[in-house]
Amino acid sequence: MNTELKIESLSQIANIAEDFSQLDDEYIFARITPRNLHSDVFTQSMRFDGITIFLCTGGSIDIDVNMHPHTMTAGTIMVATRSTVVNINAVDTDNLDAYVLILSSAFMRNVAIDLNALAASPRIFSTEGSDPLMKLTEAETSMMVRYFKLFHLNTTSNTTKIYVTAIARSLMAAIMYQLMQIASTRVPAEDETLQRPYSRKMNYVHDFMALVHKYYRQERSVGFYADKLFISHKYLSLIIKEATGRSAADWIDECVILEAKNLLRFSGKNVQQIAYELNFNNQSSFGKYFKHLTGMSPTQFQQS
Repeated sequence: MNTELKIESLSQIANIAEDFSQLDDEYIFARITPRNLHSDVFTQSMRFDGITIFLCTGGSIDIDVNMHPHTMTAGTIMVATRSTVVNINAVDTDNLDAYVLILSSAFMRNVAIDLNALAASPRIFSTEGSDPLMKLTEAETSMMVRYFKLFHLNTTSNTTKIYVTAIARSLMAAIMYQLMQIASTRVPAEDETLQRPYSRKMNYVHDFMALVHKYYRQERSVGFYADKLFISHKYLSLIIKEATGRSAADWIDECVILEAKNLLRFSGKNVQQIAYELNFNNQSSFGKYFKHLTGMSPTQFQQS
């Protein structure tokens, strides 16, 4: 039995961290060194509610990821999504030096990323059927360490918290793009199939993302986009899940919710006006949709 852990339940990580910072229930930064590694905080099987990025810069750590064994050594990075189950088997307690970013699902939903770029990139943000670990060069490792440290400094050095979350979201978008950039350089050496022109499936994925960007304000039905692509609802759902690790409906909902949040916070329009702008039948149906996906009503979000 694995345990799904949320940000608010992970403050104990501070007990084994050389450096530690946390922004409410949004994210946690930790640097793990041998100093306090006697703790048993990581001895259970677990998965996190969000995304975890683990960068090993020294020593080694033996882990099982979705029941497959891996060894992380200096210069290895792992991106674990919510579907990833991690079990730590052995840690080099004399030499381990590692950086960890644990980001909640709620935080990640507000990270602005080009969906076309994510869909076309090597699948570093979905561990289903792919290796979640990637070996970095010394220069790439140094660059990623800088990104991790910026996260920490953003949380600890800004005396007022007005823009801290927004800065962190921008940093996370930069990290995602950087990891996609690094992964793309591995294609010729590691996966010759990715050098070929887009397959028909990937063309569908690319076209789906473009259609979502064009129509998400009017259409939230997967069937609408499948009809535009002249394929079945079931087939579209299958290829989007295979390519991105997320469902077609998830991508549509993400675009709608991000736009809804922007409108609620910055447009000056009331909830009813925004509901109609996003093609909901009424304010009530918009409110139910928004609360189902965010955990709060549009009014609560607007006032937060």
